[in-house]
Amino acid sequence: MTTDTTVQLVYDHFKDLSDQQRQQFAALDELYHDWNAKINVISRKDIDNLYPHHVLHSLGIAKVIRFRPGTEVLDLGTGGGFPGIPLAIMFPESHFTLMDSIGKKVKVAAAVAEAIGLENVTAIHRNVIEEKGKYDFVVSRAMAEMSELARLVKKNIRRESHNALPNGIICLKGGDLHHELKPFKRVSEQWELSTYFEDDFFKTKKVAFVAM
Repeated sequence: MTTDTTVQLVYDHFKDLSDQQRQQFAALDELYHDWNAKINVISRKDIDNLYPHHVLHSLGIAKVIRFRPGTEVLDLGTGGGFPGIPLAIMFPESHFTLMDSIGKKVKVAAAVAEAIGLENVTAIHRNVIEEKGKYDFVVSRAMAEMSELARLVKKNIRRESHNALPNGIICLKGGDLHHELKPFKRVSEQWELSTYFEDDFFKTKKVAFVAM
C-alpha cells in the first residue's frame, strides 16, 4: 500500500510524461485547493487526497485505452473536471468536452483547464438531454447506472470507430458490476484498477466499458 498523496504518484505510474504534462499535473494541487475553498467540487475531507482519489482514479481510464489523435470524448457529469482534465493532460491530441448540469462546477473545470493551458478542452453547462454533438466515447465517474447512461447518450456516439476499443461508454465505478453490465454482456468489459494501482482505495474500483 502507498500513502503518497503528491503528484509523484502520477509520475510513478506514468513514466513517459513530457515536461509540460508534469507541470500541468503538478499545478492541479494548488488550483483545486484554491477553487475548492470557494466552490465545493471535492469533499472537504478528501481534497488532500486529490492525486490518489481524483487524478490517479481518473487516469485509470488511460490504463485500459490510449485515445488516438483526433478522438472526441465527452466527460459527462464532469463536476470540477474529473475524469476529463487528467485525461486531457494525458492525451493532448484528443479533444475533451466537459459537461455538467451545474454551472458553478463547470466554471471550476473551465478555470482549471485555462490556468494550465489545456487547449483541447471545452467546458459546457448543459443537460445531456439537450446535447446534439457526436463523440467517439462518453466517459463518466459513477454518474449513473450503465443502462441509464446508455439511454441518455446513445444518440451522441458516432458509428465510425478508430481506437482499439469500439466507440462507446467508459465509466469509473466501484463494487460488483455483474447486475449492471448484464444487459450488455456481449458488448461490455471491465478492468480491476487494483491491477494497476496498489493503494487500498483502488481495491474495489473498476473501469467499465460498453460498446454502443
